[in-house]
Amino acid sequence: MSKYRKQLPLLEDRPFMTDGGLETSLIFHQGVELPYFASYDLLKTEAGTALIESHYERFTQLARQHEVGIVLATPTWRASRDWGIKLGYTDTTLAAANRRAVDMLVQLRSRWETPSTPIVIVGTLGPRGDGYQSCMRMNAGDAQRYHAEQINTFAATQVDMVGGFTLNYIDEAIGMIRAAKAAGVPISISFTLETDGRLPSGDSLRYAIEHTDAETDGYASFFMINCAHASHFEEMLRNGGEWLQRIRGVRANASRRSHAELDEADELDDGDPVEFGQDAVRLRGFLTGMNIIGGCCGTDHRHADQVWRAIKLASGQAT
Repeated sequence: MSKYRKQLPLLEDRPFMTDGGLETSLIFHQGVELPYFASYDLLKTEAGTALIESHYERFTQLARQHEVGIVLATPTWRASRDWGIKLGYTDTTLAAANRRAVDMLVQLRSRWETPSTPIVIVGTLGPRGDGYQSCMRMNAGDAQRYHAEQINTFAATQVDMVGGFTLNYIDEAIGMIRAAKAAGVPISISFTLETDGRLPSGDSLRYAIEHTDAETDGYASFFMINCAHASHFEEMLRNGGEWLQRIRGVRANASRRSHAELDEADELDDGDPVEFGQDAVRLRGFLTGMNIIGGCCGTDHRHADQVWRAIKLASGQAT
């Protein structure tokens, strides 16, 4: 495990931006129909690929402007078997779609990376079930077998690591990590939280991280929080503890709404980008190891820009 950690620039002190809410931007800003939030399906056409590329390039340009690194996570949150079947993919065509998503970002990195803006490519893994509800659960063994398919595909590409996002119960995270370890690829785990700061399963974030680490010998490179507004978990982080050092990143939602409210909404709630940036600065007071900062649902380049303007202002740098 240690050899992977030494190779990951995300484990250094250098700050990294992430992109924002790809799927919500495509649906609400671009007017794209996106069944099952499966953005990778757009890569089948030149026009769809151009839309995806423009999203990443907008954020990469911002990262260069602010002279920070950037994490580019593949648009493959729904590119695992069960979701692929719903869209008509076979095992072969789904694996090809995952590889195509990586290749796109590798090419983008070759065009945009600079010494002051290193680019890290993460193979995105999503939950087997709904991202907001933990109603369909696997045990850790089943989760390992299910996610191994996508992880093994990524392991044979030029990703720097894989990342499990919007996970809402512990056993799926454990299974993902064990599959990544078997494939020899680094992995990060990002849990989503409800308005009370707990996972949808009811577990506390502290328990989720500590139990996941205990069941996987601490193999995960780090943990993150995503798809929740900062107000949902800020108070919980104030309690402190050594376990917070395992959290290196946050990709927060723009909206203060609950997951249930977001599910029912037919209009985008993009919150307040300036407030979003101020939230990020405040979170850094509790998460001293947090160097990966970005947005999830409802966020776009405005939110990312305000985050790094606020961080520079707080540190006495010119904006």
